[in-house]
This record gives sequence, structure tokens and C-alpha cells, in this order.
Amino acid sequence: MGGSNPGTLDDRPTVLVEATDLAEEMLGHAVPVVLDIRWSLSGSDREGYRAGHVPGALFVDLDAELADPVGDGSLGRHPLPGATALQALWRRVGIRPTDTVVVYDANNASAAARAWWLLRWSGIPARVLNGGLAAWEAAGLRTIPGDGTPLVPGSVTVVGDRLPTVDPEAAAALASDPATVLLDARAAARYRGEVEPIDPKAGHIPGAANLPFTDLLEPDGRFRPEAELREAFAAAGIVPGVTAGASCGSGVTACHLILAAASVGLPLALYPGSFSQWCALDREIATG
Repeated sequence: MGGSNPGTLDDRPTVLVEATDLAEEMLGHAVPVVLDIRWSLSGSDREGYRAGHVPGALFVDLDAELADPVGDGSLGRHPLPGATALQALWRRVGIRPTDTVVVYDANNASAAARAWWLLRWSGIPARVLNGGLAAWEAAGLRTIPGDGTPLVPGSVTVVGDRLPTVDPEAAAALASDPATVLLDARAAARYRGEVEPIDPKAGHIPGAANLPFTDLLEPDGRFRPEAELREAFAAAGIVPGVTAGASCGSGVTACHLILAAASVGLPLALYPGSFSQWCALDREIATG
């Protein structure tokens, strides 16, 4: 298992922030850097950002900036960027060594969690706006249109490897050992192999357990209460002391599982390549 300091995820109050609390912080002295990460399987939603965003927020393109080029596909559909690329990105959006960051997407954190994970991997304090832009608007808070105003370049230095990752071999070991767990964040039908809209094969990594990230959310996209999150993870075999990892299709919504687990003090390692890499490597696939 790569990375280090998985225990840094045990600071539960810093994982999520409510819309009204963020609005209050933005009026104070230590204003967080706010990033808009709206994205779906059809691509990054820059037009949605231009139509209206949290005042002061800057857009980050998940496909172009929160992933390396796909190349031959052997690393999956969204390879992790390296420390050099991330440092350039974080400096572009104006992050300084003393800054904290808040990220959001449309509502359910499925994309924002990827930015959160990369920020935390980089050694930068970060939180996710609970419920995303929808929660901001539901609280009666204003949005503004346009392309945003670039900040002066930041000066943060990326440390890197601050959160754990696993490679295909380690992911397979987590899935096959009864004492450990590999969670799959995809919808149940994709996990079972009944449908597959993106990857060339259908099914899941043998031995992986399914916990769709949507099961962790209220209908409005906000996270379920802490007790319910703990119950959902426990039902999937994730309890304190169990070594576990998270996967999905390409390492994006797996970060959502890691975020939700972090909110209740449970560390999970990320399998960055996830099922898309697993298929590219022609590994054995299970269905059902």
C-alpha cells in the first residue's frame, strides 16, 4: 500500500462544510480558496460554472486537470496526476501555504471528492461543500455568472503521498482476503455486470464488495447522518481496524467512499486505476 499518514483523515469536523458556514467564512479574515469541480460522465461542466457559481470560486476541469492523459489506457481512464502537475494547478488557482480549500460540484460530491482527495494527497487542508451548489442555492445564497477572476499565482508546495493508494496487486489482495475489504463505489447493476456504459467489460474485481456511493447520500445530495454512514460501512465490512480500499470505474467516485468514510473516522486507500485499469490489464472479472 503506497502513501502515508492515513490517520490524517481522522479529523472529522474538517471533512465537510455546510453552505451557511462557508458563506460566513467567506466574510471573515481567513477566506478559503473555493473551487468548482462540476462534472459528470459526459464531461466537465464549464458551461454550468459560467452560468452561475459560488462568488469567488474558480473552475477546475476534472478531465484535464485532475487526471493525467490516458495514454495507452493501462493506468485506467483517469490516471492520477503527479506532484509537479498538481503543484502547478494549485498555484494557478492561488493556493498559498496557509490557505485552506473548499471544493464543490453540482450536489452529491461525486466529482468534488476527487479534488478533495488530490488536495489532501498533496498535503493541503481541504473540505467539501455538503450538498454542493444545490445546497448553496437552497440556503438562499447568491451565485454569480462569468468566467471567474483568476487570483494571483499561489505559492503552495505539494508534499505528495499524504493519503494511501493501492496498485492492482494490492487491490486484488484486499478483495481476496476475508480479513480485508475492497469496496466498489459503482451502481449495483454495473457491479453485477448487468450493464456497462463505459468500460469494455462488465462486472467487478473478484472478491470486491459493492457499496454504491449514492447509498451514502440523502435525496438532496447531502451526506446521510453519521450514524447511518457508520451503519452502511459496517454492513460492507468496514469497521475500525479493518484494512480496506476503495475502487470504482476510474478512480473518481471511489474518492467519494473515502470522503464519506473519512467523515466518520474510517481510513480507506484508493485504487486509482479501478475497474478501467483492471479491464485494460485483462484481469479476471466476476459477475453477479
